[in-house]
Amino acid sequence: MDLTRRDWIAGAAASTLAAALPARAQQTVTKAIASPADRAAEATLSQIAESWLQDSPESATGLGIDTGPRAALKSRLGDRSAAGQRRLAEHLQAHVATLKAIDTDALSPTTRTDVDVVRTAFETALDGFALPYGDVAVGGWRNTPYVVIQNVGAYLDVPRFLDSDHGIANKADADAYLARLDSYAAQLDGETDRMRAASARGVVAPDFLLDKTLTQLGKARGGDPATWDIVTSLARRTKDIPGDWTARATAIARDKVGPALDRQIAAVRADRAKATADAGMWARPDGDRWYAWALRASTTTPMTPDQVHAQGRDELARLQGQMDPILRKLGYTAGSVGERMTALGKDPRFVFPEGDPGRAQIMALVQNRLNDIRARMPRAFNTLAPGNVEVKRIPPVEEAGAPGAYGGAGSIDGKTPGRMWINLRTTGIWTRYSLPTLVYHEAIPGHVWQGEYTFRLPLIRSLMAFNAFSEGWALYAEQLGDELGAYDGDPVGRLGYLQSLAFRACRMVVDTGLHAKRWTRQQAIDWFATTNGSSVDEVSGEVDRYCSWPGQACGYKVGHSEIVRLRAKAQAALGPRYDFKAFNDLVVQGGGVPMTVLGRNVDAFIAANRA
Repeated sequence: MDLTRRDWIAGAAASTLAAALPARAQQTVTKAIASPADRAAEATLSQIAESWLQDSPESATGLGIDTGPRAALKSRLGDRSAAGQRRLAEHLQAHVATLKAIDTDALSPTTRTDVDVVRTAFETALDGFALPYGDVAVGGWRNTPYVVIQNVGAYLDVPRFLDSDHGIANKADADAYLARLDSYAAQLDGETDRMRAASARGVVAPDFLLDKTLTQLGKARGGDPATWDIVTSLARRTKDIPGDWTARATAIARDKVGPALDRQIAAVRADRAKATADAGMWARPDGDRWYAWALRASTTTPMTPDQVHAQGRDELARLQGQMDPILRKLGYTAGSVGERMTALGKDPRFVFPEGDPGRAQIMALVQNRLNDIRARMPRAFNTLAPGNVEVKRIPPVEEAGAPGAYGGAGSIDGKTPGRMWINLRTTGIWTRYSLPTLVYHEAIPGHVWQGEYTFRLPLIRSLMAFNAFSEGWALYAEQLGDELGAYDGDPVGRLGYLQSLAFRACRMVVDTGLHAKRWTRQQAIDWFATTNGSSVDEVSGEVDRYCSWPGQACGYKVGHSEIVRLRAKAQAALGPRYDFKAFNDLVVQGGGVPMTVLGRNVDAFIAANRA
């Protein structure tokens, strides 16, 4: 569809929405006659959203709403200092008290869900802030015990954010960029102070993560500040705007950012001198308590590490049971499924040449699959999102510590597209049969597609992303690719899809193995690569990510399995009244929710369609 996001937000089909999610549809279509209680609750949620944007100005820029009354937010960055974190926790406590005072019995089901979702997210975050160390992602997914590590920290976030999200169309935008660049140094120092405080408690990251962090910080600090991305990005985009932008940015980079990076590097080196190779949270102070919270926050369930570990092994066995006969038909009969997938991954037909020629082939294949799956969407949804997405390489300075790929929706106004970022540090990470399902996961109908539907929800809901829902949906998006025929006549492609799901089942085993069962890093890498048939190169980065984001990797398959279970429940309950497209609309249009809330939405869907 050639609609802009603004067009789509303004004009979705009311009849489709009513079929997909009765409660949300009725609020959308008959908003003018909402009850006074609903209007009051919505006003409260709007006020909370504005408060959130004050605490996290980057969110306003990411959504493209840092204009008009919010224009001042474009000159600011959030406060990453200990004091800033305390203020954020205090604000959350006040918001929870306000939400508890709402009489939810007087609300429509949709507004009740909105209040429930926000309150649940804030209460979970407050439980995280009550822990003695770490970084809490409020309504998000990147919870970590380490404030600065190979994939966490302002040194990574701010340069990418300024280049990708901070638009520059005029002098005011450029001035706002410089103000943020100046604040970047304070963000670095705030994190460095928190890192030192954690270190004094005995919270030191594993040595192998700190080695990666030092390498990446060295890249960020290296060279002439005038050549740094934070300077050249501004210079490139202000060439037609009068002013000494490059000189001013260079001065800030040289005199403020550089010294702040030096202080952070010194702190990381101090930790490295006393670090051990112990990979899991079990080796950190209060580590079992921290991990239990992280697992709960990531899965939005009360599952224990043992339960997650066991489910991961069960899911893996089931998926490999489907892969085995396909491999046998292809002539791969000797060894375990993992060993046979390893052999398949070395087949010259499915690998890319190294270097830039291989990178170009990867990007071309990704774009081809993106175009193909976009054309299939009308068969899976009644109401279509724009799917405004571009594919970009993860910046080389980040590649060593970054995941294989990630994606998300762009701005509400459509000016900033959604993006699928792909790691091309080596083409050996990828095979030709693994890339299609990656596209469906990260872009359409995965993260970018799902994120665009949140723009119909109250602003506060657009600011939230529940890990189990968003990642569960992305895996369900991979399943939709299969169900829409993307692998018809392509058994190797279907193996790639099944291996992707098995990969997420392995994550449940490895994450809990590392943090609760005292697995070593090498043990985790060997088990993962051997069991799933993934390359050691690929799983090494994955394992390191699980060490720095405890629990996060478990949300994927937990969420996916719950969506599939709920779909089977709806099919069984409705029989011939079950509608594939209506169910998909129901899940995606309900927005990011805890898995318990999704269950209640599906129950309402069943009740409405039985009539």
